[in-house]
Amino acid sequence: MAKHFPIRPARPELICWGCDKYCAHDAMVCGNGADRTQHPIETFGEGWDTFGLNAPKSEDTPAEGTAAGEPNTPSAPHSPDQNTNRES
Repeated sequence: MAKHFPIRPARPELICWGCDKYCAHDAMVCGNGADRTQHPIETFGEGWDTFGLNAPKSEDTPAEGTAAGEPNTPSAPHSPDQNTNRES
């Protein structure tokens, strides 16, 4: 079973966060790599736990009849005889 993962550890730079062993930075037992794995707070900073998959759901929804609710399709088909090369 996985150990509890701390959100804001006091000294994250002293621990390897690569596995559930949480080895000291100078005595890694698991062989997870040559360097220790950083805690997300070291990589992403404060608030790392509030973005990505953990982001709060936005209450903003597109209004009825707006283009935001429509699929992203061009209004006119592309004709093969048009030159789209910008170098010429």
